[in-house]
Amino acid sequence: MTRQADAGKVMPAQHSRTSGKLSFLDRYLTIWIFLAMGTGVGVGYLFPDTERFLNQFSVGTTSLPIAIGLILMMYPPLAKVKYEELGPVFRNFRVLGLSLVQNWIVGPILMFSLAVFFLHDKPEYMVGLIMIGLARCIAMVIVWNELARGDTEYCAGLVAFNSIFQVFFFSIYAFVFITVLPTWFGLEGVSVDVTIGEIAQSVFIYLGIPFLAGVITRYSLIKLKDKQWYHTRFIPKISPITLIALLFTIVVMFSLKGETIVELPLDVVRIAIPLLVYFVLMFFISFFLSKKVGANYGQSATLSFTAASNNFELAIAVAVATFGIHHGAAFAAVIGPLVEVPVLIGLVNVALWLRKRYFGLANHAGQA
Repeated sequence: MTRQADAGKVMPAQHSRTSGKLSFLDRYLTIWIFLAMGTGVGVGYLFPDTERFLNQFSVGTTSLPIAIGLILMMYPPLAKVKYEELGPVFRNFRVLGLSLVQNWIVGPILMFSLAVFFLHDKPEYMVGLIMIGLARCIAMVIVWNELARGDTEYCAGLVAFNSIFQVFFFSIYAFVFITVLPTWFGLEGVSVDVTIGEIAQSVFIYLGIPFLAGVITRYSLIKLKDKQWYHTRFIPKISPITLIALLFTIVVMFSLKGETIVELPLDVVRIAIPLLVYFVLMFFISFFLSKKVGANYGQSATLSFTAASNNFELAIAVAVATFGIHHGAAFAAVIGPLVEVPVLIGLVNVALWLRKRYFGLANHAGQA
């Protein structure tokens, strides 16, 4: 495939940044992310009752503030998806097969290996880390993919693909990787009691609701107006919601464990190291595997962020429901987004550099 042909194939899948406000948010996003993290940790530490206060707004193991933030965060990207063009995504068995291998073979095995190597003497943290590796991303990957100018249609298709696998196989994977495999290494396995129905509920909350909202918005407004108005007028208006909701969600999540994060800094570091290794390895392995099989930049970026991201909402929910909020597994699950958010933001910048370096595509606003 020539560079010119590849560029032509990628560019229609990208989205221009014509909104000045969105460009401003994008330009300083890393700063906003760290400010949101610091604010969340500070609030949780200075006001120890924050966790108890926020837990009042929970239904079962679902935190309503986090759920609302995630739904709002995912709505604009899902409203941009050209659902009528999803057919080729599901007919591309090469890309789907590669995604399946990356997400459901390489990812869980890599995270299990890192958890055992780094945290075998801290079994509770080890279990939490393994649980993160089993929960494949169906939420924030849409945001990372959007920022990295990946293929929106492929991202929606792969997220749907992962969601189906998650509903039917998460319980089985949890039994194998948390109950059975640790005993092969002389470690104590634990039982994780989670049903298909509970996983389906999580998938519906964090993916189904914004997905339905995006589909209804797209088809109703295009019918009422037209595609040009929808993509040039409506989408730029709602796009900033994603980043604002992301920052809100980060503040809420980090405030829940702010006191513990400050009081146990070395534990945070021990959990963070294998997570950092995991995110970086998964991204680069997936990116170059994707490029090797002939995927264009949009597809390579989408496959990489889908493989490198994790569904921390599900991992936290299962850990809390199974072991309780004060268990080490729940703490490790909460550290997941603390590491994932800044690392994935950094990998967005890496992806944009790879876009220019290997695909010859400019990264400045309006060029995508």
